[in-house]
Amino acid sequence: MTRTTRRVGIVLFQLGGPDTLEAIEPFLYNLFCDPDIIDFPFARIGRKPLAKLISTTRARKVQHHYTAIGGGSPIRRHTERQARALEAELRHQGLEAHCFVAMRYWHPFTHEAIEQLRASQCDEIVLLPLYPQYSCTTTGSSLNEWQRLFLDDMPVHRVETFYRNTTYLDAMVEKVNEALSRFPVPHRPEIVFSAHSIPMSVIEKGDPYQLQIEETVRLLAKRGGWQNPHRLCYQSKVGASRWLQPSLHQTLRQLAAEAVREICVVPVAFVSDHVETLGEIDQEAREEARRLGITRFEMTGGLNDSPTFIQALAQIVHQALDQTVYTTVPMRNVGTTLAAAPYATAAGLD
Repeated sequence: MTRTTRRVGIVLFQLGGPDTLEAIEPFLYNLFCDPDIIDFPFARIGRKPLAKLISTTRARKVQHHYTAIGGGSPIRRHTERQARALEAELRHQGLEAHCFVAMRYWHPFTHEAIEQLRASQCDEIVLLPLYPQYSCTTTGSSLNEWQRLFLDDMPVHRVETFYRNTTYLDAMVEKVNEALSRFPVPHRPEIVFSAHSIPMSVIEKGDPYQLQIEETVRLLAKRGGWQNPHRLCYQSKVGASRWLQPSLHQTLRQLAAEAVREICVVPVAFVSDHVETLGEIDQEAREEARRLGITRFEMTGGLNDSPTFIQALAQIVHQALDQTVYTTVPMRNVGTTLAAAPYATAAGLD
């Protein structure tokens, strides 16, 4: 029997995370073996020994982060729920969708997603990195890995950003409003948007991440219509090089110096809860704020599989299907270094 329906494979890309304490070291090793993250003269020779050294050292130092949030990262669980919810939503809309998860540094890896995709016999593909804003260190790395591994002659549609999608913005506004409602006077706390930092050297090479983060904050502030003051900061700096500023730590100290006593932190570059939100913000930053005299601290929950966010992803898929088709994914010259490693705290680099 000949199929007459359009069978579409949607690949959801994420960083991934160790799902057990034993997985921390191999997860870190995979991250530091990424040629889009560690690149230096003679890297082909030195990358693996360096990755082994760093991962062995760091695994011991960061185990407590994962222990504190239950013994492993929940990012796979959240991403798979997003995939199932998106698949159901698209099928409800009449599209024969098959969603797959491709994690960059831990299971299910990109090659695992490719095997599942091939078995599903899809007619075309949508590549959907779950990073609202583009950076060569996140979306770029995931798409590069896909092109290294997927050599099939099949139509491919690529999503690089979705931070301007109005339904995505609505999903973020919902989460902010939920957090603000937990304050006695919702319009009083200061809203602190926190994004993962990256080195200025990456920005200076033309990476659009900073501009897109700043635009995201402007769009959210306008759409939310909050009376609350707000500011933007960055978290998870690694090493001694210049990174995007101000840091979350600097911002907390500045807020305390300004006698701000209530704050609502909004992780603005993440779409699911993981160690950076649950550990770095909701535990470490919360404790730091308490020591500084900030009396009320709330963090917005991750988008995870919220119905509004799933509707946004469905819109993004349909828009991608209406746009340019690639038989391969154009490679980008990432040119990153060790210092450019994204989601460093999730990788254990705090």
